[in-house]
Amino acid sequence: MLVANRGEIAIRVMRTCKELGIATVAVYSEADRSALHVRTADQAIFVGPPPSRESYLVQQRILDAAKQAGADAIHPGYGFLSENASFVRACDAAGLTFIGPPASAMDSMGEKTRARANMIKAGVPVVPGTTEPVASVEEARAYVEKIGLPVMLKAAGGGGGKGMRKVERMEDFESSWRSAKSAALNAFGNDAVYIEKYLEKPHHVEIQVFADQYGNTIHLNERECSAQRRHQKVVEETPSPILSPELRAKMGEVAVKAAKAVNYVGAGTVEFLVDVHRNFYFLEMNTRLQVEHPVTEWVTGLDLVAMQIRAAEGEKLGLTEAPRPNGHSIEVRVYAEDPSRNFMPSPGKITYLRVPGGPNVRDDSGVFPGYTVPNVYDPMISKLSVWAPTRREAIARTQRALSEYVVKGITTNIRYLRAILANPEFIEGDYDTSFLTRQHDALLGAEDPKLSEMALLASVVHTYQKDQKRLKTLPAATGGQGNGGVSPWKLALRTRR
Repeated sequence: MLVANRGEIAIRVMRTCKELGIATVAVYSEADRSALHVRTADQAIFVGPPPSRESYLVQQRILDAAKQAGADAIHPGYGFLSENASFVRACDAAGLTFIGPPASAMDSMGEKTRARANMIKAGVPVVPGTTEPVASVEEARAYVEKIGLPVMLKAAGGGGGKGMRKVERMEDFESSWRSAKSAALNAFGNDAVYIEKYLEKPHHVEIQVFADQYGNTIHLNERECSAQRRHQKVVEETPSPILSPELRAKMGEVAVKAAKAVNYVGAGTVEFLVDVHRNFYFLEMNTRLQVEHPVTEWVTGLDLVAMQIRAAEGEKLGLTEAPRPNGHSIEVRVYAEDPSRNFMPSPGKITYLRVPGGPNVRDDSGVFPGYTVPNVYDPMISKLSVWAPTRREAIARTQRALSEYVVKGITTNIRYLRAILANPEFIEGDYDTSFLTRQHDALLGAEDPKLSEMALLASVVHTYQKDQKRLKTLPAATGGQGNGGVSPWKLALRTRR
């Protein structure tokens, strides 16, 4: 199997392949020659220059690599070509099995505006907005004046927060429109943009669905994804703190209905916005494996990648209904970025790395000591996830794991993640998609008690060393001691206490 991706997701797929006895093929750009996913695969093939539009997104280069390696199948991971229907058709034409949904389902759901139209036909509630990409900024402005601000501009060709812009003032509309189209083109090779009404204080809750080739479709419960920054998820958990068993069942039923409406196969995610009255609205469907799939695997005991492979091989789904969630799982995304500098990416060489361990801790990573994080790709370097019997215990375990996580040579968001988990609003559980924006200053200003203790100890050591040098210059008769026989550094320690 060729894995048409890079980093931690490529490694995660390869691990399951090896357990199933499937040989793996990596592809890599010039920037990834020494990457961990290249070292993990059984063989690796070069596909082009560092920019993804010249390497990982070039369909023919991926297909040529598969042919060169003698691969039977391609797993796309997420991002890149994972939601590209033309690539699925190209795989079919080349006699390669695509590990994912058929092109027809991707056509129906991968294009966000078409997905909205299909869901309206299927009777699924959707957020008010356009059902087709908007052709011009003039047409877009006229529509917004009709439904009112605030609105969201969204890329029609893909998800993951790429190309998404919130507009609250008409004077900002044209610049936001240009920015959204440019970002969409860079991320998906498609600059089509559509418009949605922005819901105030919504929760972002998604339902994991899975289907085989015979129409058997189930949901695998939900994931709470409301801790977002710039529409990128930062922390995910399951079960959602706000869902009752009844609401979970209702949303799961609608998600299964949505998947069946397009004859879906494999793993997919139906995303919803849940308002303050616990009404829910279809947002979009991601026709691929999600970044946050480990939390679902923790509480269900399933391997979603193995299930994807078996579904592609034609096996029937062994489950007939959603498994009851077992315990609680939380995932945090560790980024090479500097929160104190407006989350600017922090590429560079990792000089020291210590990853957390212990019971029920999982770190999906694509880096190692000595690895240089490139500046041309998404700065996420790992996903840390945990499981515990209860949500409180899961929060505590995630905090403990993050306290063990040490990355030197680059700046990461680990301290920021710890501040999120310690925030009273997060601990309470009823946080919405504006949570990180609303708590921005508090999260950046949060002190780490362990760092404060370390600073105190460093100060004491420095004072001691300074006083030791001074004591050597004092007359022998004084014994280097004043203050009733108490050395200056001990006095300094008492004062700081």
